[in-house]
Amino acid sequence: MQIISDEKITEFNNFLNKHDFFYVIGHKDPDGDAIYSCLAMRDLLEAKNLNYQLLSAGPFKRQEIRAHAKLFSNQMTFLSEPERKKAALIILDCSEMLRLGEIDGDLKNLDTFIIDHHKTADVKGNCIIDPTSPATACLVQQLYEKIVGKIPEKTAQNLFFGLSTDTGYFRFLNTDSAEVFRMAARLVESGANPRKTYDAITGGKPYSTRKLLGLMLERTERRYGNRLAVTYETMEDTKQWGQEGRDSDALYSLLLSVDGIDAVLFVRQDTELTCTCGFRSRDKVDVSAIAAKFGGGGHKNAAGLSIDGKLPDILEKICAEFKKVL
Repeated sequence: MQIISDEKITEFNNFLNKHDFFYVIGHKDPDGDAIYSCLAMRDLLEAKNLNYQLLSAGPFKRQEIRAHAKLFSNQMTFLSEPERKKAALIILDCSEMLRLGEIDGDLKNLDTFIIDHHKTADVKGNCIIDPTSPATACLVQQLYEKIVGKIPEKTAQNLFFGLSTDTGYFRFLNTDSAEVFRMAARLVESGANPRKTYDAITGGKPYSTRKLLGLMLERTERRYGNRLAVTYETMEDTKQWGQEGRDSDALYSLLLSVDGIDAVLFVRQDTELTCTCGFRSRDKVDVSAIAAKFGGGGHKNAAGLSIDGKLPDILEKICAEFKKVL
C-alpha cells in the first residue's frame, strides 16, 4: 500500500480550510467501507470545528451499517446562495456522481474532493485515488493522523470497521500489506476491538438470509471448465425472503472455496427492467475489467454494476465476457 504524499495531505487540508460547510457522501447501496469512511470523515471535520451534513441515498440493507442510517439523510440541508458558495462536497469510496444515487438537492457545481481506492476510478482535479489501498478507510486514517493527530477511540472503531469489511476481515490482503497491519495496530491501540468488530460483521443475520443463501448455492452452475460459478436471484426470491441483512460475502466465499473455481458471477433482478451484478475472483482474474465493459467497476478481485435488462439476457452477456478471459 502506498502512503499519501505530503503534497496531497496539504492539498486536502487547504481544501478544508477554504470552506465553511461540507456535504459528505458515499455511494448508493452503501457497504461498511463507504459508511464508516463517512463517519470517520465526520470525526475529522468535527476535530477541525467544521460544519457538515452526512448524505446517503441508501438503502441501508447490510446488518453492519443499519444502526447508522439515522445519521444520514437523502435530503441536502438548504443553504442560501452566499452559504452555498462557501460549501463543498466530499465524496468517499466512489468516483462517479451517478453512483451516488438520488439525493434531494443539487450536488453539482460544488467544489468537490474525491477520496477513493477503486481500480476503475478515473478522476481529474481534487482527489486522492489509490487502488493500492485495501479500503477508503485507510486513506481517511492517513488524513486524520496527518491533519489532526492521534486518533480517538470512536474514530478508531469507525476506521477499523471500514477496513475490516473491505478486506474480508483481512482475508484479502497479500504480502504487500505490512503497512495496512501497522495502521490497524494503531487503531487497536486507540481502542478498536477486533473481536467485537468481527462479531458485528458476521453476526445478527436474519434466518431468512440463510434460506436465501441455500437457494443461491442450490442453483449455482459451473462453466468454462468449471472455472466460473454462476448464480442468480429473481424478484420472486427477493419478495419471499426480503432484503434484510443480505450476506453476499458468504456466498462468494463459499463458492470461491470450491476447487477449480477462479471467479463467481451473481446477478439479481432488482426491478422489471434493472439488474445488479456482483463479481468476485481469485488473483489471476481481473473482474473490474469485465465490470467496466458494462459501465461498472471496482477492484481486480471484487467488482459490480447496475445495468438495465432482464436477468437471463444480462447473465449470458456477462458470461460471454468471462468466457473470453477463462
